[in-house]
Amino acid sequence: MTFGATTVIDRLDFEVRPGETFGLLGSNGSGKTTTLRALLGLLPATAGSLTIKGEPYRPGRIRVGYLPEERGLYKRESVIDVMTYFGRLKGLAPQAAADWSRGWLEQMDLADKAKVALGKLSGGQQQKVQLGVTIMDAPELLILDEPTKGFDPVNQQLLMDIIAEQQSAGTTLILVSHDMDQVQRLADRALLLKDGARRAYGTIDEIRAEFGGASLHEVFLEVYTNASGEGSSR
Repeated sequence: MTFGATTVIDRLDFEVRPGETFGLLGSNGSGKTTTLRALLGLLPATAGSLTIKGEPYRPGRIRVGYLPEERGLYKRESVIDVMTYFGRLKGLAPQAAADWSRGWLEQMDLADKAKVALGKLSGGQQQKVQLGVTIMDAPELLILDEPTKGFDPVNQQLLMDIIAEQQSAGTTLILVSHDMDQVQRLADRALLLKDGARRAYGTIDEIRAEFGGASLHEVFLEVYTNASGEGSSR
């Protein structure tokens, strides 16, 4: 991916396996979100391709749920109307979308906010609504970009429980996070980006072994404090 003369993603190649939780890691500006948006067709890639089971990806081939880091829902509309609208866009019947949305709000302790304008909710409450919109059609591939942003510890645990439910259901997850401990706990494999290039890739144990048994947090620090971007223990 290039923007003018600037290369943002540099010949990046990786695989996400069915049913696994895959960590996509890197500092701000490393290319994580750009990579995802290019793969999903939200940005036109300069080169490269995305295949699923050997076939070129196209929208609608599988159900994809994407929770972006920034919130993008309609803040002047009521919570239930926004959720129902997105449910219909995802192919749910109007009543099914409304029923699912009310059940989700009940689960999130937001049932009393159903008729409230979305913009009047706190940041954490809005994130709960957006998460519900993301998973309401049972996506086969779920992409979570900094999902705990704006969450206090109690709600972070609630999100971890939801992720665990998705894992148990066999959903393939891509988790974009700055929380290395969280990724080390949840992910099967991971990719660490720096300057749009791959610096570490493999199972969590493989990555740690490559860096002398360091924790994922220590691996991150080594990659980003080493001028060459290469692990000195390799």
